[in-house]
Amino acid sequence: MKQKIVIKVCAPCHGCRAKALEVAARAADGVISLAITGDDRDKLEVVGVGVDVTRLVICLRKKVCYAEILLVEEVKEEKKEEEEKKEPECKPCYWPPYCYAPPPVVVYDEPSACSIM
Repeated sequence: MKQKIVIKVCAPCHGCRAKALEVAARAADGVISLAITGDDRDKLEVVGVGVDVTRLVICLRKKVCYAEILLVEEVKEEKKEEEEKKEPECKPCYWPPYCYAPPPVVVYDEPSACSIM
């Protein structure tokens, strides 16, 4: 069962938030994603399969700071409906007209009639 857990964490600085993410990743087995959300960036959102919420909160309280469970809900996966398969339309293809290369021009320079030797 995939579940989404939102925990309010007292993390005023960037280092505290990073530590809370690290503790949550190590403390809970089956974590799929972690995110810091909320207007004040004080909510830790954990999505996973078979995550023990109480163990996660206890570890956060011991190693980081105050933690309070706000929400635990089951995540329902959206079923992608198969679209009707349309046969690809045949687009007419054509060959571009052949462009001939200009004929080669040979230039022969005659030596000048005045030669001193």
